[in-house]
Amino acid sequence: MDWQPNQESLKTLALCLRDSLSGFNKTSQKLAETMLNQAKENPDINNYLAYIFSTTTPPQELSVEDWHLIRCSAGIMLKNNIKANYKSPTNPIPESSIEMVKAAIPIGISDKNSQIRSFAGNILTEMVRKGGLAGWPGLLDELAKLFTNHSGQVPPEAQEGAMNAMAKICEDNEKLLEREHLGIRPLVALLPRLIEASKSPLPKVRAQALTALNVFTGKRSQPMLNNIDALLHQLFNLASDPGADIRRQVCRAFVRLVETRPDKLLPHLPDLVNYILTQQKSEDEDLACEAAEFWLSMGEQQDLCPSLEPYVPKIIPVLLEGMVYSGDDILALGGASDDEDEEDREEDIKPMFAKKSLARGAKGEGAGSADANQNGNDEKLASMDEDLEEGEVDDDEDDEGDENPDQKWTLRKCSAAALDVFASAFGGRVFTSILPYLQTNLRQADWPQREAAVLALGAVAEGCMDVVIPHLPELVPYLVSLLNDEEPVVRTITCWTLARYAPWAAHLPKPEDKQAYFVPMMEGLLHKMLDKNKKVQEAGASAMANLEEKAGKNIEPYCGPIIDQFVLCFQKYKDKNRWVLYDCVQTLAEHVGPILARPELCNKLMPTLIHRWQTISDESREMFPLLECLSYVAMAMGDAFTPYAEPIFGRCVNIIHQNLELSHAARSNATLDQPDKDFLVTSLDLIGAIIQALEDSKAVALVNSAPQFFELLGFCLEDPTDEVQQSAFAVLGDCAKYVFDRLKPHLNETILPILLRRLDLEHILDEEIDGSFSVVNNACWSAGEIALQHKKDMETFIPELLQRLVEIMSNPQIPAGVTENAATALGRLGLYNAEMLAPHLEKFAKEFLEIMDEVDPSEEKATAFLGFSNVVILNPRCLEDVVMHLFSSIAGYRDLRMRNPIKQELHDGFQNVFSTFRMIIAPDQFHELLNSLTPEEQQALTQTYVL
Repeated sequence: MDWQPNQESLKTLALCLRDSLSGFNKTSQKLAETMLNQAKENPDINNYLAYIFSTTTPPQELSVEDWHLIRCSAGIMLKNNIKANYKSPTNPIPESSIEMVKAAIPIGISDKNSQIRSFAGNILTEMVRKGGLAGWPGLLDELAKLFTNHSGQVPPEAQEGAMNAMAKICEDNEKLLEREHLGIRPLVALLPRLIEASKSPLPKVRAQALTALNVFTGKRSQPMLNNIDALLHQLFNLASDPGADIRRQVCRAFVRLVETRPDKLLPHLPDLVNYILTQQKSEDEDLACEAAEFWLSMGEQQDLCPSLEPYVPKIIPVLLEGMVYSGDDILALGGASDDEDEEDREEDIKPMFAKKSLARGAKGEGAGSADANQNGNDEKLASMDEDLEEGEVDDDEDDEGDENPDQKWTLRKCSAAALDVFASAFGGRVFTSILPYLQTNLRQADWPQREAAVLALGAVAEGCMDVVIPHLPELVPYLVSLLNDEEPVVRTITCWTLARYAPWAAHLPKPEDKQAYFVPMMEGLLHKMLDKNKKVQEAGASAMANLEEKAGKNIEPYCGPIIDQFVLCFQKYKDKNRWVLYDCVQTLAEHVGPILARPELCNKLMPTLIHRWQTISDESREMFPLLECLSYVAMAMGDAFTPYAEPIFGRCVNIIHQNLELSHAARSNATLDQPDKDFLVTSLDLIGAIIQALEDSKAVALVNSAPQFFELLGFCLEDPTDEVQQSAFAVLGDCAKYVFDRLKPHLNETILPILLRRLDLEHILDEEIDGSFSVVNNACWSAGEIALQHKKDMETFIPELLQRLVEIMSNPQIPAGVTENAATALGRLGLYNAEMLAPHLEKFAKEFLEIMDEVDPSEEKATAFLGFSNVVILNPRCLEDVVMHLFSSIAGYRDLRMRNPIKQELHDGFQNVFSTFRMIIAPDQFHELLNSLTPEEQQALTQTYVL
């Protein structure tokens, strides 16, 4: 190695890395972090980090323990630097430094300490993600030689480190391994090596090999199909492995193969059922939960699920057994307590957003598995490696640190979900199977058994409703009585179960039955919203929101007492439950609509919401649910929201302005954190709701009161976050509909060029970003609204807009909703610019008609068809192949007799289409075309048009 460190600089950097982990001396820690940020500007910083990370022997002045922490800190910083700057256009890492990192990684992979090996794998997978396989030719072969140990000379630590690194590369670079590289798909050679590695005598290598394989078992790629028999053979060999981690991966593989190759599993189904049931009874919670996932996957496969029917009597008792709280869960829950006056901790609130994506299947092993000799700095070490991709959840950290069974995916929840799926698949047979269990346990003195029985009853509600209904007149009053159970956990699950039966109670036809069952159910849940236990409060509020949704308009007569209770809850609730309460309010607003504008209701509700609005700061995370709630309330109240609109609108614009400034500052200064984009999203959504709710003149006045509004909207349309763009394009469409004169001056120079860029599908289809389709959907919709209002002034943008919309309409990868909005926008362009579209009609006529066949009649569809008719009239001869489809579509249009003037215009447009074709087609041929239609279509046309 030619490069050598300056010893003084090396020592200073090492001490900074050590002090940055000091949880005891905050001053030293802050100073060290500042110095490390400054050190990033040194062109040799990555050389120093690689040197420290790969040096196993500590300097004389440092202890072994300190040196280990310094090496870990160096590894984390190195990984983050590679992520930020590997091929940065402004400050790329020099090639010489990359070579040093490449030399350091094999040393780290072979280290005797598992934590160092894990960090080496993190660095390596980041290099592959940023530099691709071309950046390190032969890497996969080098790793495979280590973990397969053909030479018999590789130490166990190196085998484990190499396999751990390979598993991370597979998890983080799945698509890269599936694509061709120099004419070869890396996965072709890799899969047999992974299957071979799963036979290793080292348990950790076997487990990580299966972890890597499971990245691909859920795919239908050709390399996986070619290796499926060898993989299955090895899975059956490993099914009895003594390692619980290995059996967990075996179960996970079976779960994923259910979705991709059920044909390979069906011949083994009897043995598989017995195996899964055995693993589900394991004392290892993660293994048992992974096994229970098998029933979920089977139940969700309509073609496969019926094959399980003979085994239902064997499976259901195991599911019921898994639904009982374990002893550890009960300890974690704590006993009965009245905690309504205790303030929420910040970590109690975060799961509402950050952890809601934590679901079935976590990554498993990772950098957090420290050796026994490590000290209390491991938590700080883990927190340093926090540069996750946007939206990524650190599964390892969540699984290990979240001991509350209410906040993680457990065997209990998985078993209940599987019972739910089975109930939907097998209906009454499932309820018959659990009925003796319910009769025995619903009134059990032992509360965990009683709670599990209530959970089971709720789990089968949707699938077995018809069979349960005869029992509900007895069950519902008993469940209402359980709302007063002395055990809070029983009260909590009873709220959920009652809400599952709300559809039955809310839609009882006889008023006396509704009074006997629905009203006590609703009153019971409202009462639980003010329980002395906060978890019961939360369950009551969630169940109440569910009941409102299921009841729909049937909830209207009870709005008064419901809002009274909500107001009391706002006075009592702490932070976390207040967020659930906002959901109750917005669900009520969504389903009762204009009724909320009645003075006796809004005069109670709005002062409470405005009090919260005035109490919390612009930076409070409570802004998210409050802004979302106010959006629904504004839409429900309509113009009655006017007294509250101006200050709320102004504050939303200010929040957007602040957030954009903070985002700009963070992009310019790497030491600053990006602000939470939910502030932008919820503010934009509320602005859109207010613009829709108010009379047009009042909405115009609001927009006029914020001179920077459209400039800020333009920045939001170009924000790098899909969710922000999605909301911004929705607001753009609202502005086109309701305040177009204010929007118009900004269209040609700013807004429309941005819109055209966002309709470019190339980067979306390459990256398969689902969220981007929602952005394109709203962009298409807003384009249609602008076309309707901008009229002839659109002509400069029509050629490119036509190209983009046709690409969207004709691409089979695009979701139907997006193509419908694209077709609508394209049709509307023809209202005032038909002459520019007519020469290109042949390119989109077929797709337009096919898409419009699936669109329900609406004003949007009518204007789109009217514009399309204008185009057809100018170039009818190019429609020879689709003229019958056009006539059929016109015949099938059923709302032409509505008084809406647009419908009359469309009628006239369709009449002109027929008149045009009559002029260019011989009479006999024209009538022959009409006679080719179905009798119903012919009748519809002759009754409506002059033919």
